Formats: sequence, C-alpha cells, structure tokens
Amino acid sequence: MPHRLPPITALRALEAAARHLNFTKAAEELNVTQSAISHQIRTLEDLWRLKLFERRSRGLTLTRNGEALAPVVREFMSRMNDTLDELRVQAERDPLRVDMLQSFAVKWLVPRLGKFQERFPELDVWISTHDTLVDFEHDDVDLAIRLGNGHYPGLYSRLLIREDVFPVCTPGFLAAEGEPRSPRDLLRYPLLLRLGEPAHPNWEQWFAATGIPDVSISEGPRFPDTNMALQAALDGQGIALARTAHVVDELAEGRLVRLFEIDCPSTVAYYLVCPEGHEQRAKVAAFCKWILEEAAEIHGASRHAPVDS
Repeated sequence: MPHRLPPITALRALEAAARHLNFTKAAEELNVTQSAISHQIRTLEDLWRLKLFERRSRGLTLTRNGEALAPVVREFMSRMNDTLDELRVQAERDPLRVDMLQSFAVKWLVPRLGKFQERFPELDVWISTHDTLVDFEHDDVDLAIRLGNGHYPGLYSRLLIREDVFPVCTPGFLAAEGEPRSPRDLLRYPLLLRLGEPAHPNWEQWFAATGIPDVSISEGPRFPDTNMALQAALDGQGIALARTAHVVDELAEGRLVRLFEIDCPSTVAYYLVCPEGHEQRAKVAAFCKWILEEAAEIHGASRHAPVDS
C-alpha cells in the first residue's frame, strides 16, 4: 500500500536537521523557529509511523530509520533544485524548438547548425525528430521542416528545398565494379533499396524517368530510412538512390559520385511549416531567414531553384 507523500516543508526540515543534527541550526538555515522544525519532524514521524531522531546527552542523533531516509530525501531535494534551476534557465533562454525527419536532421541540418549558432549565440535550437506530422496545438514545437507537397491547411508553409533524385556510389565501388555506360546497366549492379513509402521516390520511378518503364526490382537489401541506405553506399555495398539534400556534402567532398545527369525531380519537397503568424516571431523569422540562405546554396548549382509556395 503506497504511503501518503509528506509536505515539502517537512522534507526540507528533515534534510536540514539530519545534516546539522541540530534543530536550532536547521531552523536558522530555513529561517523558521526551532519549534517549527520540531513540529515538521513530528509530522513525518506520525505520517510514516517511524521514529527519526533520538535526543541524547551529547545532542541529536539519527535513528536507523532516519539514517535510511535522510539520504533519500537529500537526493530528492537536490535533484528537484537542479531541475528547477535548469527549467528556469530554459525559460529565460526561450529556445527555438524545430521538428523534422531524422534523416534530414542528420544529413543536412546538424552539420550546418554551428553556423546558425555563430550568428545567433543567444538563441538555442532544440531539435526533435518524428516521421509523423507535428501537432502544433499539443506539441511543444515552434517550427517544423516537412517533406511533402506543401499543402498544410491552416498553417503557414514555405518551400525550403526542391530536390533531384539520382543514383550514387563511391569512387572505389566504380573502380572495383566498372562504370555503367547507360541507366539500364544499373540493373546488373547491387542496388540498395529503401522500404517502399509513397513519399519517397523509388528505383522503379527513377528508371521510368530515364525511359525504361516496367522495371521491377525485388532483390537486394532493404533499409527503413535514407540514412541507412546511404551509409551502405558509403561502405561500398552498392548503389543507392539519393535526394539532393542528403548527399550534397558527400558529393562536394568526393566521397560519393552521382551517376548520370538525368532530370528526375522528386515528387515531394521540404517545407518550413508553422502556425499562421508564428513565422513573424523573432526567433522563428531569424531561423527561417538563415536556413533559406543555406538552402539557396544547394539551388545555386541546381536546375530546380526554389520558389515561394
């Protein structure tokens, strides 16, 4: 049977009295009278039906019960104070909470986030990741970055990144397996597959864009998200189908190479999404301005420049 929780004032009295082994010093620390400390200790003893202190000729001592309970109460008080301090700091800093897909956070945003912190050191960015759409009414989120068609009724949305879809692999893989001369040649290579989801382009769609319809790929490893398929490609396991934002750094650094300059725009794009009017809040506006500038670097070398939705 669970015990009733005591008043916080009684726990404070127990912690201080156990530490000082003196009701008078505990009272001075807590700015109350000695009789108030004695009353709070009696409250605990009556509530728990346990004796906590013994009065001896040389002063106050803890009983075995008190020795067992005092450190538990002390840890509780310490953790509560630390948590309250942290929450107060968080409230004063007023962080910007941004929600997005994990793959986008890992492959694109996080590597660039340091530049935002340099420009706005007073603004903390807290990132959360979900596959489902955020509920702004119930979730503690200021801004979301979503992969979709930009149609979010009742919400502000602005196009962030429109992408191409294309095959990628490592230079080492090409050196070992030979370079394909045509898109159809890829059917002879190990293709890294993503588990089918309507929002994510697949190999069949890419082959159709190259003029090779009715391709059906059933063999090969399958991965639950883009990051895993790309990591397998980076490890030289095969050829992955990538979207621009996920491989822009790897392509620039030469760790991956793009196969074939074939136009295959993704059927979905990344959008900034928030409740109407929230895009004008200072912290949201600052982040949106910065991230749109970062996205423009991708589109500066892309055939598909972003336009306002």
